[in-house]
Amino acid sequence: IKDIYHPSQSDRAWTQMPDLVAVNDSDIQRLEPHGADDYRGDATPWSRRALKLDGERGVTTHGIEPFDRWLPMTVVVTFRETIRSSSRSLIAHHTRGTDCGYNGWDLTIEEGFLESRMARVWPGNAISVRTTDRIPLDQWHQVAATYDGSSRAAGLKLFLNGEELETEILRDELKKSCNVVVDHGGEFVVGQRFRARGLAGGLIDDVRIYTRDLTPEDLQRLAFGDAKGRTDAPSFDYYVSAIDEAARTARAELTHARHRFVMAEEVMNEVPIMKEMRTPRLAHVLARGAYDAPKDDSTRVERATLSSVPIGLPADAPNNRLGLAKWVTDPEHPLTARVAVNRFWANFFTSPLVRTPENFGSQGDLPTHPQLLDWLSRDFINSGWDVKRLCKSIVLSATYRQDSTSTPEKREVDPTNRWLARGPAHRLAAEQIRDLALAASGLLNRNVGGPPVSPYQPGEDLWKESNGMSPPYQQSVGKSLYRRSLYSVWKRTAPLPNMMAFDSTTREVCTVKRSRTNTPMQALVLLNDVQFIEAARVMAASILSNETAEPIQAGFMRLTGRMPDRIEQQTLNRLWQVERQFYAQYPDAAEELLSYGDAETGSLLDRAELAAMTNVCQAILNLDATIWKR
Repeated sequence: IKDIYHPSQSDRAWTQMPDLVAVNDSDIQRLEPHGADDYRGDATPWSRRALKLDGERGVTTHGIEPFDRWLPMTVVVTFRETIRSSSRSLIAHHTRGTDCGYNGWDLTIEEGFLESRMARVWPGNAISVRTTDRIPLDQWHQVAATYDGSSRAAGLKLFLNGEELETEILRDELKKSCNVVVDHGGEFVVGQRFRARGLAGGLIDDVRIYTRDLTPEDLQRLAFGDAKGRTDAPSFDYYVSAIDEAARTARAELTHARHRFVMAEEVMNEVPIMKEMRTPRLAHVLARGAYDAPKDDSTRVERATLSSVPIGLPADAPNNRLGLAKWVTDPEHPLTARVAVNRFWANFFTSPLVRTPENFGSQGDLPTHPQLLDWLSRDFINSGWDVKRLCKSIVLSATYRQDSTSTPEKREVDPTNRWLARGPAHRLAAEQIRDLALAASGLLNRNVGGPPVSPYQPGEDLWKESNGMSPPYQQSVGKSLYRRSLYSVWKRTAPLPNMMAFDSTTREVCTVKRSRTNTPMQALVLLNDVQFIEAARVMAASILSNETAEPIQAGFMRLTGRMPDRIEQQTLNRLWQVERQFYAQYPDAAEELLSYGDAETGSLLDRAELAAMTNVCQAILNLDATIWKR
């Protein structure tokens, strides 16, 4: 069993192989003897035992430093593939596998082709090479994968029984560390990779790890021992790589410099971009639309623009994504500007000009005001696609500035305001309501840009409850807690509940148009969610600290932008008096209410007065006058 991971005594005696990593083999299971007809390259019968693999499970060994782009290494594995199949993992070393992409290093075999790859996120940020020829099936092989720490695909090499294999480069762009969590540790797995098929029906005899890229001479001796090319003196390449202290010291310094370079990259933010594939993906007319049922080459289709659109690719546009972008933004393109203008219009009015913004085709609605849509679109293009100018034109128009109040006659003729006889009226979006509360209280952090932040979240940890594999939710602190909702972190399987209550989307699928509802749950959120209680408390403290003669009017103006009418004023005054009496009688209840949220409000204010005004501000925040656009 111990020979599975360690070199034989004859190999160790000749080379004294430096840089061998010892691996704990206590997890080895499912061993069975080799057959009598199994031989090494030197015609010596195998007398050891092998690990039989089923493709579902592998042997995981902990405590081996993760392979990374600055670290030279060699992995040597003796195995036998008994069934030729699609992609199967032989060896994998990773810090964390995810559904989004694999990270780390792995050695795989696919239809007989060996592939060595190192990735931060496969396939976009990775280096990889694959053999140009298949290796023989159902034979014992000693395969070696080496890497020189150069961060280039050319630094990955593959050897079969001591002979270097010809390879082709599949990926050659690697940035940052290959460990998603730097210095995490990682797992070295024999026979499998995270959420991938292993070597079903295969046998693995031994696995060896070296902390340098072994020379071809090293690998010849490992494969054949004394039987092939034995000399008393090692070659110059082996001497420089394994023995000469000056050369080894220089290599260590180079490795350290490469590590510093990668760590300097690690703190940089990444911006995803699209890049053309070296070989365009084939596309076919599919039988009955089934994605896995392409026909023969006669059904193959090439890249082209829509025949129903009256313009083709610009003369200087390549037939790729860049050309597609130029075609979409061509001033003569009939759709782009209209779709954009329609979406911006919908942000200000209750409905867009085309009531089916997700469908501008033959099955969608016709525009309610086609000439207006045409004029706005052409003006948008002529302005150089100036979004700010377009929005300014809309909000300064007489149509937008109409009163939203309706009359029975108007409601009878145009109940949905299709013909824009009155101004728009609709509930604000989830993000707008939260930002309104923060802005009115003075808590809103108006800084622009930066990484996402984690606002208040109800319960212990919704991330863990939705997915036990998720990292714990880390609530932000200080000013980051009050960033605009645009910067709130978003997890699709556990979105923020206070956003979902106001019809925010889960972002699991693309949503062209949000729904707008009005439910009792929304009032419960505004009256009980810690974010809104805290905003109301801080706003109440600000109002009372200014010693204004009419605190209710001041709070109403902050949240609604207007003064309360007589009925609103009287109702809120009665509420204030009732709350003051209650909290004067129950000071513990006042303290409990004022304990919500991290923001400080000072200790000079009367606690009962502050709690009472907090509830009044919450009531104003819950009014249609606040959360509705009129």
